[in-house]
Formats: sequence, structure tokens, C-alpha cells
Amino acid sequence: MRLNEEKVFKDPVHGYIYVSDPLIWDLINTREMQRLRRIRQLGTSYVTYPGGEHSRFSHSLGVYEVVRQIVQAFARNAYDWPSEVNLLVMASGLLHDIGHAPFSHALEKVIGLRHEVWSERIILDPSTEVHQVLAAHSPGMAEDVAAIIGKTHPNKLAVSLVSGQLDADRLDYLMRDSIYTGVDYGKFDLARIIRVMRPHGGRIVVKRSGLHTVEAYLLARYFMYWQVYFHPVSRSAEVILKAILKRAQDLAGAGREPERTHFALTALFEGRLTMASYCALDDTVLFNAFNVWQYGPDQILADLCRRFLDRRLFTYVDAPPTDSAVYELMAGRVRAAGYDPHYYLAVDETGTVYYDYYLGAAGDLKGDSALFLWDEASQQLTEMSSLSEPIKAIAQEKQALRRLYFPEDVPAP
Repeated sequence: MRLNEEKVFKDPVHGYIYVSDPLIWDLINTREMQRLRRIRQLGTSYVTYPGGEHSRFSHSLGVYEVVRQIVQAFARNAYDWPSEVNLLVMASGLLHDIGHAPFSHALEKVIGLRHEVWSERIILDPSTEVHQVLAAHSPGMAEDVAAIIGKTHPNKLAVSLVSGQLDADRLDYLMRDSIYTGVDYGKFDLARIIRVMRPHGGRIVVKRSGLHTVEAYLLARYFMYWQVYFHPVSRSAEVILKAILKRAQDLAGAGREPERTHFALTALFEGRLTMASYCALDDTVLFNAFNVWQYGPDQILADLCRRFLDRRLFTYVDAPPTDSAVYELMAGRVRAAGYDPHYYLAVDETGTVYYDYYLGAAGDLKGDSALFLWDEASQQLTEMSSLSEPIKAIAQEKQALRRLYFPEDVPAP
């Protein structure tokens, strides 16, 4: 079944995003999907890159579009791909971020659950429009989409298109974040990557001729993390954001809850989030709260909110991984300057795995995250880092960033 008229979104990454299936169109128009328009994709990165204001909604549409292009390429090339899961993986790509909270990674510390868990809950809860649309399409569709997102679906090939080493999520957000922040690090040849991808033996592999194209993709991911996602100024804003949420939570726990600006915040700080209150959380709720709290009676909360809203961020120094003496020294200096180290001193540690695979005791490859090259002539698969020095270097990258943040008027160590 197709829409009477194909729907088209103009998009700066893909040019156009095409929707011809009624299920996808109905999902896009649910309340839960439209909420993602009010949640920034890059959290606090806008304080460093003013253009980084794009939403999780546009990214989710982009992931759907990448999945759509991949399954169409598989069909054109008559690959061994089960076409009956096309709609399932397209819907899963569209909904993969449905559970994101505002400033998700900071807010997850308060909530105590990762956004993937909330994505599954939203999809499975009969009260949500997303669930109702999926259930009306076919029995079990909601459960299958949740299983794809939760990586528990038996079709691992379908899971890998949405969440894997070379998945539609990463293929969209790297290019999208690069375009909106104005940097060149995240650019690569998406069309060619799709051309050299193919399903084989229950996994996504890459044709041997596509080695250098995938190298460019993995290097783009590496540089985007170092230059954008781990930028010290953006991390400073997130440190202050976490301090705001911690102070508000501490006040609520002591019976001094800051002015109630929204019912969802009360539910958040009291630890009783419901589906309705969680889905009511978005960037506007938090920004409105910060705007109110900056004029409130609690001086610590008011100061932290002003710092966040006015971009008066903390400075930082690189922090040794095991040297507690530096932290204790700075805690004393923070106190001497009139600040509470509980909220004005923080160690921020960031790091990620840029290419994830590992070897078993016998030297055999384990896990599902490695990328393999398929040689048509020899009919052999070869793990990619064994043929690529850049990928081998990325796979061995273990460095984590550890920084100590504090107000700029506090003397540095």
C-alpha cells in the first residue's frame, strides 16, 4: 500500500527525503515524533558552534532516508535481503531516537535510564500514538520495532542497519552535524558507501573496492568526536547543566524544590516519571525553568542558571587520571573563592571506541561490530583493519579526555 501522493521533505543533507508508505507518514505525524522537533540533536554544542541548532526530528527523518536508500539499493542489486523487513527497518530507523530527553546525556544521569530504554517504552506503551499507529498497521509490529532498537530482534542483519558499526544512524548524524556546525570533518561519500554495502552471511559487509570509502567514514567519525562532540567549551556547558540539575534535585530532596515551572520537572525530581510526564519534557521546558530559576531565592541555582543562559562557562585544565591531590587542591581554592565544590568543581571524562572489535584467545574475531571486506573473486571475507593502517590505528585508539572544570576566577593549579 502506498500514499496517493508521495510526500517529500527538503533536507540539507540528503537533498530530499521521500515518504511513500502510509505507516511512515502516520508515524511522522504522531505527538511523540513531533516532540523531537523541540529537542536539539547536539545538546550543548550550540554554545561552541552557533549553527548546531538542528533537532532530533530532522536527524530521525535522515536515518529513515538512509535506511530507505540502503534497502532500495539491496533490491536493485538482487542481494540476499529479506524485503519483507523493509518497512520494519525503515520504521525502526525513524523511531530510533523517539525516547531522547532534552540534553539527553546530562538528563540521563538524573533519570537513571538511557534513552534507548525510553524509546522501547514509548513504542510499547498502548497510550502513545506511536504504539497505536504501529499496532493498527499489524499485530506485533510495535514489539518488532522495539526489539530492533533494543538489539534483541532475531534478525541481526536488520538490527545492524539501525545500530551497528556502519549503520544508518551514524551515516546520517556525522554528515548532519558536520553541515550544521560548519566543520568539514564529518563529510564522506554516502552514496558510494551505500553502493559498496551488501548483506552477506547475516551481517553487513563492504565490497573490497570500498575500503578507502569506509576509511574516510571512520576517520570522519574519529575527527568529529575530537573536534565537535568532545569540544572543551561544549563540555563546560554540559558540566554546568549537570550542576543545575543536581542542585535542583538536591533542593527537591530537601523539601526546598525550586519554583514549579512544569509538572514534568516535579515528576522528574521526585523520581516518579510517567509516560505522560516524560513525553512532556523537551528543551523548552528546561530553558523556561532555567529562566525562572535564575531569579529565584537559591543563590547557587540562580548563579548556575545565569552562567548557563549567558554563556559564562567554567574554565578547565587537563586532569591526571589518578592524582586526587590536584582535585583536593582545587576544591580548597573553589571554597576559598566562595563557591561550593559540590557544584562548582567537576571532573569530566569523555571517550569512545572509534572502531570496535576484539580477538578471542585463539585469535579469532569476536563480536558483531567489526567491518568485513568481501572479495568477489576469492569469495572471502577479511576484517577491515587487517588491510587498512588508518583503521588499525583507530581501533587501537584508547585515549580518553579527562578535564577538571571550575569557575574562571579560581586560580588554576
